[in-house]
Amino acid sequence: MDRSQSLELRAAFGHYATGVTIVTARGPTGEHVGMTANSFTSLSLDPPLLLWTIARRSSNFEAFRAAPGFAVHVLHDGQQSLARVFSAREVDRFKGIETHAGRCGAPLLGDFHACFECETYARHDGGDHLIIVGQVVSMEQRDGSPLLFYRGRFTSLGG
Repeated sequence: MDRSQSLELRAAFGHYATGVTIVTARGPTGEHVGMTANSFTSLSLDPPLLLWTIARRSSNFEAFRAAPGFAVHVLHDGQQSLARVFSAREVDRFKGIETHAGRCGAPLLGDFHACFECETYARHDGGDHLIIVGQVVSMEQRDGSPLLFYRGRFTSLGG
């Protein structure tokens, strides 16, 4: 696929509204790693599984590939700036953000719409991405509206 076809495909994919998440884990030397991701979906109720994907070129790729567990934080509609921080390159994404360790060792954010703590269940090739499947061991949900991503922009259910 040439560059113009890739851009066209990306634009077409952008017509599908997604939620916005921040995925966190503990890196191989104990450091916190985290990134914004919208490639998240439920997979199975029995066993309780979810999946998300990470680009192989991501600076966090090796940490997430090796992590025995992780947390997925679904963001609420007031968290656009946090989503931008966790998608920025070469910044301390956790600076000034309070976290606590979850059951699987991943740093948990204090503010979210929903949070899923997972043990890594499987990893699969996904072309230029790695598909990471997690078994949910704990979850929490809160009232409010989710942050959405549609056609290259953050939005909410209210528009």
